[in-house]
Amino acid sequence: MKPFVLLASRAEDEAADAEYEQVLRFGGLAERDLVRVRMEAGPLPDLDLDAVSGLIVGGSPFDTSTPPDRKSAVQRRVESEIGALLDRVVARDVPFLGACYGVGTLGVHQGGVIDRTYAEPIGVVRVTLTVAGRADPLLASVPETFDAFVGHKEAVRTLPSSATLLAGSATCPVQMFRVRRNLYATQFHPELDVAGISERIRIYGGYGYYGPDEQAQVLAGVADADVWAPPRILAAFVTRYTHP
Repeated sequence: MKPFVLLASRAEDEAADAEYEQVLRFGGLAERDLVRVRMEAGPLPDLDLDAVSGLIVGGSPFDTSTPPDRKSAVQRRVESEIGALLDRVVARDVPFLGACYGVGTLGVHQGGVIDRTYAEPIGVVRVTLTVAGRADPLLASVPETFDAFVGHKEAVRTLPSSATLLAGSATCPVQMFRVRRNLYATQFHPELDVAGISERIRIYGGYGYYGPDEQAQVLAGVADADVWAPPRILAAFVTRYTHP
């Protein structure tokens, strides 16, 4: 089969390796079927879109709404490169699934407004599908409402005119959208279980997602979560777009 490509931008090796393993596990992929590109580590290679089944964008400590003069040179490079890649991907309707940071990248590319209006602390939220979401094949195996893990400093405030809203929550109206037929972005994380989000909580303790004395409280808030539906979306993406 043609491999999928994971476009990652986590500089912390522990977090980057865990994300790769989580995408493998919940996507039902073998290592040979998932090529990882760590965008923060060097220039994005020229990807042959005819040679891949689809693209998956992982989460990131980068915030697209950060003022340009406060972005690192690495972040500015990554944003420029992924923007150029999305020019090609959108034009050809190449299968794309962006988790968390994917909302920022695809949303900005399509002219949406991304800011801190609907930021959500790390935790569990109840996500509800729209009418379009209930009809979308990628969401056929999840219920109309389900719990999901979130934790983000920015989100979509204004949905791009080219996008179809698939899911939202009470605290963040845009939890998932689709562009054209095959490009998807989720604000929640379809690659995480309790162990995975707990590991990230520990790794990103100093990144401003919670206060310096709140780690135990945040960990306790996810410890008993029954978050089983979102990984089905990742699995459905892989199943739908796997090409020989």
